[in-house]
Amino acid sequence: MTESTPDAADLAIFDTIDPALKVVSAEILVEAPPAEIFDLIADPARQPEWDGNDNLGAAAAGQRVTGVGGSFITTLTKGVDRENHVVAFEEGRLISWMPSETGGEPFGQKWTWEIEPAGDRSSLVRQTYDWTQLRDPRRLPRAQSTTTESLLASMDRLKALAEA
Repeated sequence: MTESTPDAADLAIFDTIDPALKVVSAEILVEAPPAEIFDLIADPARQPEWDGNDNLGAAAAGQRVTGVGGSFITTLTKGVDRENHVVAFEEGRLISWMPSETGGEPFGQKWTWEIEPAGDRSSLVRQTYDWTQLRDPRRLPRAQSTTTESLLASMDRLKALAEA
């Protein structure tokens, strides 16, 4: 076994965790149209502005997500680059991505944002963090520490930006 390849005993821990604990969601009502909110999410250069975990340091301009199959690069606050693979996309309504090392395969976590109209200038925004496909024990503590409260920290910041 190499340092980067966990053995079967390491991977067995994932089978002991209740699958329901591997999907965390939160939703919030935002007084802004879906297209405005979606633009804040689908433009990686804007993501550090609303990241409630203070995990995202920067992302280059010009990476606006436009469909499934593409990717975008963000730099974490600790200086590490992440390539985010877009796995679901519907303009103005839905976007999902899975992070990896640059040029690598996704780690197994998926971030999903869904936006639904909820009135003339209101939207219901739902964020889901799903780590059911995660198989890297080194990433387990971080995955388990992502809670509804941590999702809401980002959503509150997103709401403030969209409503400003």
